[in-house]
Amino acid sequence: MRTEEEMMEMILSFAKKDERIRIVGMEGSRTNINVPKDKFQDYDITYVVNDMESFKKDDEWLDYFGKRIIMQKPEAMTMFPPELGNWFSYLMLFKDGTRIDLTLVPITELALYLSSDKLLLILLDKDKRIQNLPIPTDIDYHIKKPSADFFDDCCNEFWWVSTYVSKGLCRKELLFASEHLNVHVRPNLLQMLAWKIGIETDFSLSIGKSYKYMDKYITEEVWKRLLATYQNSSYEEMWKALFECHSLFRETSRYLAEKLGYKYPDYDEQVTAYIKMLYEATFGHSKREIYNNGNL
Repeated sequence: MRTEEEMMEMILSFAKKDERIRIVGMEGSRTNINVPKDKFQDYDITYVVNDMESFKKDDEWLDYFGKRIIMQKPEAMTMFPPELGNWFSYLMLFKDGTRIDLTLVPITELALYLSSDKLLLILLDKDKRIQNLPIPTDIDYHIKKPSADFFDDCCNEFWWVSTYVSKGLCRKELLFASEHLNVHVRPNLLQMLAWKIGIETDFSLSIGKSYKYMDKYITEEVWKRLLATYQNSSYEEMWKALFECHSLFRETSRYLAEKLGYKYPDYDEQVTAYIKMLYEATFGHSKREIYNNGNL
């Protein structure tokens, strides 16, 4: 794998030789002093250019950066609608394991680019267009204190979709139940846990994309309970995962309600009773310990 010094030299050398490239910027984890450095970090690079179409007409110029294992061009894909407007990106994984996410931005949208991300470091400005160079900061990614309405919406979505999971399990629709647990229920649990971390750290930090640093800010017991919610390869495991989600969510959201002075919703109790009824109707009393252990 190429070193950071080798990669940066290559990225800047290419830009200096190409007159179409006027500015080079870098975003992402490599500009964030709060993120641990490792060899797997991507190089999130932006070339601000004066001729977009000449780059887009073929991909041969990208060979300069190395032999690729695979490349994705999100703005040229049909299945996934483009999201960058007039910008164009190349996501490249190379044979030596390094990765560059390279974005082209037209020079006419320089102001938009400069305001697009606070984790932005300017590496090259050929024409001295930028008067005040941005200082990278991850403040936009810090955990944000929820309003009372936002807190209740999180609770409402969690308990509402929990009924879909239980219904899917009663019907023996494992994929349906799994999708609702993974896509809706657990993400709201993760959000609630993140807010708890925010309270404990005065909302002064980020725990990373997809909550990847969460384990550093919760107890080992809570971490193990959270991981237990990912065991859902059978109906019994999914019931256990759902009940653990409920227990952990209830415990965490009550903590938030107390600390922030918000009202804890009464529909928890009603939804819990409903799901308990569905569970008993499916299994009788033979496995009551599963939901009892989950404090249902």
